[in-house]
Amino acid sequence: MTQETTIPSARKAELLEAAYRYALEHGLAHLSLRPLATAIGSSPRVLVFLFGNKDGLVRAVLARARADELALLDQLGDPKAIGLTTAVERLWRWLAAAEHRQLLTLWAETYATSLVEPDGVWGGFAAATVHDWLTVLAACQPPQERDSAEGAARRTLALAVLRGALLDLLATGDHDRVTAAVNHQLAQDEQRARSSGTPGPVRSSQ
Repeated sequence: MTQETTIPSARKAELLEAAYRYALEHGLAHLSLRPLATAIGSSPRVLVFLFGNKDGLVRAVLARARADELALLDQLGDPKAIGLTTAVERLWRWLAAAEHRQLLTLWAETYATSLVEPDGVWGGFAAATVHDWLTVLAACQPPQERDSAEGAARRTLALAVLRGALLDLLATGDHDRVTAAVNHQLAQDEQRARSSGTPGPVRSSQ
C-alpha cells in the first residue's frame, strides 16, 4: 500500500469516527454537511471527496453504528452455554445502561427512518438489525429448539420484548418499571418453556 492511499484512508477513518460521534449527539435525520464538517474539523469538500456525497457519508455512519451493535452481540459470551433467557437478561442490562442512551437513540431514529424511507439511504437498516439479533438469539437455543416453530417464536418474542422495552425506556426514562416488565416476561417465557418440555438453562443471577 502506498503512502498516497494510506493517508486518505487514515483520514477517512478518523473523520468517520468523528462523524459517528456527532451523529450520536445530533442524530442523522437532519444532517447537513456544513455544520458537521465544521464540528469535526473538516470541510464539505473533503467529506464529499472521501465519501462521495452526503448519502455515502450517512451509509458509512450507519455501518459504523451497526458495527457497535454487532460488537455488543459478540460480548454475550458462549451462546451455547448461556441460553436464550440469560442472553436476553444480559442484552437488557446493556440496553438499559445510561451510558448507551445516545447510541440507542440513534438506533431508534435510524430504525424508524428506514421503515418510512425504504428506498432511501436508510433502507434495509431495520431488517438487517432484526436479522442480526435473531441470529444471535437463535445461537443461544439448543438445536432441537432453535429449529422448531416454537423456538423461532420464542426468540422472536424475546426480540420484540427487548425492542419494545427499549423504546419505552427511551421515551420515559423509567428504568425500574421497564426492567420489571422485562423480567416478568422472561419468567413467564421460561415457565412456558419448562411446561412444554423445552430445555433451557436456569436464569442467571448476575
